[in-house]
Amino acid sequence: MSNKDLLDNIKKLRELTGVGFKDCKLALDESKGDIEKSIEYLRKKGIAKATKKMNRTAAEGLVLVREEKGEISIIEINSETDFVAKNKDFILFCKEISEINFNVRGNLEKLNESKMKNGSLVKDNLVNLIAKIGEKIIIRRAKFFNNKVGVNFYYVHSAIEKNIGKIISVVKLEGIVPHKNTFIGSKISMHVAASNPLSIDKEGIKKEIIDKELEIIKAEISNSGKPDKMVDKIANGKISKFLNDNSLLNQIWIMDPKKKVSDILKENKADKDLKILDFVRYKVGEGV
Repeated sequence: MSNKDLLDNIKKLRELTGVGFKDCKLALDESKGDIEKSIEYLRKKGIAKATKKMNRTAAEGLVLVREEKGEISIIEINSETDFVAKNKDFILFCKEISEINFNVRGNLEKLNESKMKNGSLVKDNLVNLIAKIGEKIIIRRAKFFNNKVGVNFYYVHSAIEKNIGKIISVVKLEGIVPHKNTFIGSKISMHVAASNPLSIDKEGIKKEIIDKELEIIKAEISNSGKPDKMVDKIANGKISKFLNDNSLLNQIWIMDPKKKVSDILKENKADKDLKILDFVRYKVGEGV
């Protein structure tokens, strides 16, 4: 078989199975270029079977966070069942992926092309793990917080192990002064984990989210029997509450219902104003 024919067959086999280049070449070598026998070979090895599992829903799994020298990375890795999320091989895989995620600064494209300790790429190890465990596993989302501006804090809700949980939040604050107000960072991170804000302020909530909520609110009001002339007035009041409830600065502080998060920032400023520059909250399976 010429090199061109081999490359064409590898391309065809990859399209049929979704399996990586190296495994497809090995399968073709073993089957002397026969596509059908190559597919059979891959299925017997569990690799082609693993790819088919990617059509299923994975809404369980783990969120992991890593901190070094004030910089923080966070990543969510999903499985189909909580049983697999407790599997030793899955957890070890997730821990190494979290380490790589920090090194590639939350770039999933670079992460998938990175080598793991066994010398194979992340994406290839992922397929092998799927074949071994028998469930769909995906590396869903990641983010990185550098230390160039502000100070980063994180909170792990109901930690399974150190820096591993089902909900993790990260917050970047400006105006932190060592030994004066550093304690507030972890508390705001805890608030984010508990209250799930959509943005820092009302202006940051996406228009499509507001429009969708307004549509639902108006439908609820109309279905309740209220006169048409009252729908807009009631809807405006409800959407205003929605914006306050979902913007971090306007949320009620979880540790004191008489205060808002904005009040807590004012109370705990040191040499200069305390500001929230960025935040993220990952909950396993949310939005899947």
